[in-house]
Amino acid sequence: MEETPKGRSTLKAVQLPDDRELAAAERAERLQDEFGGELLRPADSGYEDARKLWNGMIDRRPALIARCRSAADVVSALAFARDREMLVAVKGGGHNVAGNAVCDGGLVIDLSLMKRVTVDAEARRARVEAGCLLQDMDRETQAHGLATPGGIVSTTGVAGLTLGGGFGWLSRSYGLSIDNLVSAEIVTADGRQLVVNESEHPELFWAIRGGGGNFGIVTSFEFRLHPIGTELLSGLVVRPLGQAREFMRFYREYVAAAPNELSAWLVIRRAPALPFLPAEAHGELVLITAFACLGEVAEAERLVAPLREHGLPYGEQVGLNPYTGWQSGFDGLNEAGARNYWKSHYLEELSDGFIDATLEAARRFPSPHCEIFIPHLQGAIASVPVEATAYAHRSAAFAMNVHTRWYEASEDSACIAWARELFENTRPFATGVYVNFLSDEGSQRVHDAYPERTWERLVAVKDAYDPENLFRLNQNIEPSG
Repeated sequence: MEETPKGRSTLKAVQLPDDRELAAAERAERLQDEFGGELLRPADSGYEDARKLWNGMIDRRPALIARCRSAADVVSALAFARDREMLVAVKGGGHNVAGNAVCDGGLVIDLSLMKRVTVDAEARRARVEAGCLLQDMDRETQAHGLATPGGIVSTTGVAGLTLGGGFGWLSRSYGLSIDNLVSAEIVTADGRQLVVNESEHPELFWAIRGGGGNFGIVTSFEFRLHPIGTELLSGLVVRPLGQAREFMRFYREYVAAAPNELSAWLVIRRAPALPFLPAEAHGELVLITAFACLGEVAEAERLVAPLREHGLPYGEQVGLNPYTGWQSGFDGLNEAGARNYWKSHYLEELSDGFIDATLEAARRFPSPHCEIFIPHLQGAIASVPVEATAYAHRSAAFAMNVHTRWYEASEDSACIAWARELFENTRPFATGVYVNFLSDEGSQRVHDAYPERTWERLVAVKDAYDPENLFRLNQNIEPSG
């Protein structure tokens, strides 16, 4: 990897305000030599691509994008922004729906070039830099038959996913991503580079496990790995939506008794043109059961049999699949560039009232690209004490995430209104929200992601490490001052 790309832009051309101290100008001059990444201004080649995010609704133009290659680059870029009192956004994978990874007129500290993954197979540890996507981490860990829990879309950024909690197909067996985080390296608002873990800066380590990017810029993560092999029994069963109410009532009882090795999620949407579905099912409203099961194949097949045999499905695709292949199985339905708006709840149960409200809304999808995800949680997630991490919704049995997706700006109002109506109609059944699933919904909704005692503790950590709220382009936890 080149340390200094050809044609690199510099900060020299960025104009400082006339009333800024000379020290800031001197720092800008030094940064030209210190910075080992790419510095992109609006006129530079690569700027337009670098400012784009997964969510096509986000269209912001930063004054400068600092594409870092090292923690030292992060320190230098952050110091430059702090001296100039610039608005700072931090970009990892750029996949988060709220779009806080880019800002108008400020500085984007872009970590996407920091993609090194180092695996110690004997110790079952992986050090993962903050620009990695899940597919980068999975590729390296699976070379040794190892993995750590992540999400279900391989293009998701490891950093953003982890800082909010992180759950996926392995979480019922091995917990959240943060439950497997051994340590992290972080640059704080005052430019310090810290290693945080259970014994070093333990309160900061507690806060970054669920509190998002409020407390600094994490530049690398050290994860605990688990031996899962390279294949697992997984698949999809697709049913007509007319069978959904009966199946969802069966499903809630079935998963309540399921062992931790089995993870089963529901997806309500219009059927994609999958090769195992008859042509007449394409585009029809369907209920998809997606599942993955660890362990011996014969036992896994026995466990998933009830999910396959209930009712009269349109079709199924079930088998022993590579773990990396299954991790990317939903990528095609989550491509970058579409317009996205999400609404979400945690649920203690799938009540009849919730099922009816959800199915009624699904029959009025405003776009053929919309879907409602309902993952089953519990298992190892619930075995961790609530006070152990900032992620505190350990008892939630399910989550609902409304993926409202469309392509034309003219559809914005109708799609957003539909999502908000479904959100309100299912609010009586909710017990909170997962911070990673929040769109830009205001401060009270961020507060809803944390119980009061957790919130107060997070504010205390914010006071200690970022009292001026430099890191505020996120689901923000404001300092008390």
